[in-house]
Amino acid sequence: MVSKLCLDILGTSFTITVDEDESYLQKILAQYQTAVENTQSISGINDPLNVAILTGFLLCDEVNKIRRQLEEFSGKVGIEDREVQERTLRLIANLDNALKICGE
Repeated sequence: MVSKLCLDILGTSFTITVDEDESYLQKILAQYQTAVENTQSISGINDPLNVAILTGFLLCDEVNKIRRQLEEFSGKVGIEDREVQERTLRLIANLDNALKICGE
């Protein structure tokens, strides 16, 4: 699904064409506009180029922090999965042994 989105941010307007749903694009635009407003309020910077650059930097920082958290979580889940697998195999072996004993 090809959609066009008109962007009007920091005094600059342009249209992009992307292969995404329009409602998704509107959501992303709203998030970016909020990020720009937050950057302006915490930094006191008013120059549009500097605000855009700093906002991009802060968003990249946020993405990388989330990525790191996901990697840490994935590592923990991997360890837990292995433990569950090992316990399951031990239970199956115990059940096999118990069934053999009962069958004798």
